[in-house]
Amino acid sequence: MDQLSALKAFCLVVESGGFSAAAAEINVSHTVMSKQVRQLETMLGAQLLNRTTRRIALTEAGQTYYMHARRILDELHDADLAVTRHHAMPTGTLRINAPMAFGTINMVRWLPDFMARYPELKIDLVCNDRFVDLIDEGFDVAVRLARDMPDSSLVARKLATTATMLVASPDYLRRCGTPASPADLAGHNCMTYTLAPKPNEWTLTSPAGERTTVNVSGSFQSNTGIALRSAALAGTGIATLASFIVHEDLTRGGLVAVLPDYRQPPREIFAVYPHNRHLSPKVRAFVDFASEFYRSSDWA
Repeated sequence: MDQLSALKAFCLVVESGGFSAAAAEINVSHTVMSKQVRQLETMLGAQLLNRTTRRIALTEAGQTYYMHARRILDELHDADLAVTRHHAMPTGTLRINAPMAFGTINMVRWLPDFMARYPELKIDLVCNDRFVDLIDEGFDVAVRLARDMPDSSLVARKLATTATMLVASPDYLRRCGTPASPADLAGHNCMTYTLAPKPNEWTLTSPAGERTTVNVSGSFQSNTGIALRSAALAGTGIATLASFIVHEDLTRGGLVAVLPDYRQPPREIFAVYPHNRHLSPKVRAFVDFASEFYRSSDWA
C-alpha cells in the first residue's frame, strides 16, 4: 500500500463529503478510492469512517487521524513550495495571530500595503491577548510581545522593540497633580493591565540606574491596552502602555508622559512560526515585509 496516496485519498473523502465526490475530483473510480481508505484502516487496525448509504462520518479515531494526516499533507505541500517556488508569488490564505492592541492599532495600518504587494494572498487576522497554540489552532504565523522568548518549538524573529511608558491626559494631571517621583504614584488612580504577571507592581529605573518597585491601585483595570488607552484619554487616571499604543496620542497632546526620565522594561516584538515546517512563501513574505517596515518605524 502506498500510504501517502492513502492519506491523500482519506483526506479528500473527508473534505469532499463522500467517496463518489472525492473520486470524481481526481478522476478515479469509487472502488479505487474506497479500496485505498480500507487498506489504510486495515494497516491501522482501526475504523476511520462510519459509512451509510447516504453519508460518511469520522469515527473518534478517524477525527484524530484526519487532523494529523491533514497536517502532514500541508507540511509536505509547504516543503514542495519552499524548494520549487522559493521566489514564487505568495498565494492562498495567511492566518495570523496577534495581540489585540498591536493587531488593531498597528498592524492594520501596514497590512493593506502588504496585501497590495501580494494581491493573490488573503489575510485572516485573529486578534486576542490569550496564548494560542499555532499548530493546534491552525495559524501560519503569530506576532508576540514579550520581554524574552522562552525556549519552545517556535522560531522567533525579532521585529522591533517597544518602550513601555506611563501616560495620563493633561486634564487628569491638572486635576490630580503630576507625580514627581515613583513614590507619588501610590497616591494616584493607576489603571492596571490584568494580564501582566504582577499588575499592581510597577518597576521604574531612574536616570542613575536605580530600580524602584511601586505598589499601585486604582478604580479601573482591563485585559486590553485599548481600553486602558481610552480610559487614559478620558482623564480617568495613569496607565502604563506600550509606545506603539500611545505614540500618536503623545504627538497630538491627548496624552503626556508621566515621569519621563524613568524607564520601564521594554518589550520585544517577535514574528513566530513552527520550526518543524519549511518556511512557506507566504510566511516568508510576511516576516520579511514586517521586518522591513519596523526598521523605520517612528516608535520602535
